[in-house]
Amino acid sequence: MAFDRYRYDSSSYYRPSLFGGFRFFPPVIKYLLIINAATFLLVVFVGNFRFGDLYFGYILTAIFALFPWGEGFYPWQLFTYMFMHGGIGHLFFNMFALWMFGMELENVWGSKRFLTYYLLCGVGAGLANLFVAPLFTTPAPTVGASGAVYGILLAFGLMFPNRPIFLYFLLPIKAKYFVTIFLAFEMFYGVTGTSDGVAHFAHLGGAAVGFVLLNMNWDRFPLFTWWDNMRSTLWPKERHGGRYRKRQDEVTEARIYDIRDVEGDRDKEGISQERIDEILDKISKGGYQSLTEEEKRILFEASKKIN
Repeated sequence: MAFDRYRYDSSSYYRPSLFGGFRFFPPVIKYLLIINAATFLLVVFVGNFRFGDLYFGYILTAIFALFPWGEGFYPWQLFTYMFMHGGIGHLFFNMFALWMFGMELENVWGSKRFLTYYLLCGVGAGLANLFVAPLFTTPAPTVGASGAVYGILLAFGLMFPNRPIFLYFLLPIKAKYFVTIFLAFEMFYGVTGTSDGVAHFAHLGGAAVGFVLLNMNWDRFPLFTWWDNMRSTLWPKERHGGRYRKRQDEVTEARIYDIRDVEGDRDKEGISQERIDEILDKISKGGYQSLTEEEKRILFEASKKIN
């Protein structure tokens, strides 16, 4: 399966040292924690202000929480509901689980893949809550990052199946069993329609999307391909330090010339300043890769004379 190449056993996995590239707060997780906390504080702060007869808290919930289909639903809610939470406990446990299980994933995958995976799991969880949950329970507005976090939890269990997790900080249990137990409970509560105010099918939907993504070939992921194509079309060159620099995929390998060959050829033809200026102008217009082998040799010889 596709995730096999990302799977590590606790006996064989090498954990980078704190000062060797492994981050306890990698950038995506750090900003997700900040954004979620800031959103919660903002809602709490302005929630009791009123606009006419309506409290701002109610207005923000009506706009950004995920409402059932046809009952106040807007497309952007599939994204915004992930950043709203129903209380400090809800926020804390979601963010703690995101950091605990996601930290290692982002360090292994890289930030771009981790963020894409997290957001797609969250959107998938929202879709499951819209279309699957009403078959088993009464639909209600939904908030929280739990669906995306369950996708992170599933990925951790598949990648590090034998990693011990201390349940309630006391009882050690392997990650694969921990994840299996949690998903089994979610399935049971979701199918039986337990009315406990928890969006069980959102959790299951996030895990299901995560499983699909883990079995995909990410090198051919459509979103990445689309972004790379758009970037190369709109911005063929990137600004760097006030000057244009070439994209990484345009960098060509520098040639190595034998100095003895150059010394032998120097007496055969003179190199005028005009010729050197022509080569430099050609570089400024088309880049180093536009030069012929002879022009590269001349430029190399001229630079050696200057040095």
